[in-house]
Amino acid sequence: MGTSLLREEESPAILVNETGASPFVLICEHASNRLPAVLGSLGLAPEDMTRHIAWDIGADAVARLLSARLDAPLIMQRYSRLAYDCNRPPESPDAMPALSEIFTIPGNQSLTPAQRLARIEEIYRPFHAAVSRLLDRRAALGQDTMVVSIHSFTPVYKGKRRTLEVGVLFDRDERLGRRILTGLAGVDARANEPYGPQDGVLHTLNIHGAVRGLDHAMIEIRNDLISQPEGQKAWAGTIGAVLEQLVMPQSKTLAARG
Repeated sequence: MGTSLLREEESPAILVNETGASPFVLICEHASNRLPAVLGSLGLAPEDMTRHIAWDIGADAVARLLSARLDAPLIMQRYSRLAYDCNRPPESPDAMPALSEIFTIPGNQSLTPAQRLARIEEIYRPFHAAVSRLLDRRAALGQDTMVVSIHSFTPVYKGKRRTLEVGVLFDRDERLGRRILTGLAGVDARANEPYGPQDGVLHTLNIHGAVRGLDHAMIEIRNDLISQPEGQKAWAGTIGAVLEQLVMPQSKTLAARG
């Protein structure tokens, strides 16, 4: 394996509706189970690449539906988190995991510094540069912005069943997360479950939301609820309605002023 990773392949950042007028900017770092061709299969069987270890099942579809409903810009990562998990910094062992849940990732064993650097420079840096450019452009236009990342989690993790339906995650700034939780009344939704700041899962939000002083939160949906189109539509509807309610008073105020 050489140090050139993407060669003639596409950018790691997929931009959907990038000029959307919504105050929400959506990010989906684990949207895809695609691997760069040069990495082959990473030594995994085809069925392994359909598992949660490779991507967030259903998150891509829910994020796209939310983008359309809210008229929100959406940035998704084109490649599997097994190539590089863009929600982790380069220093994290989970950025290029040798072990994911209970699965050994043969192609990530004993990576050389050059191989690791290629993934950092060709996947991680361009993806986050795309997020920064979008947020910079909105700042220059004076657009209000709230950053929401869309994820899904497996209902069984290392043999332990999870019953919650939605997790809303936040770190140092809990304002938006608490408002989303309030809106999800009637849903089994919990703060900082099944993961939290201690698990290092808020990297993207911390570097793009926190440092800019933007409201931000992560939404995690149990993936058996959104593995099929019917569930994806239903949960995009539920979450979309909550997010719309958060900006509705602002919209009414602006309309009244106009």
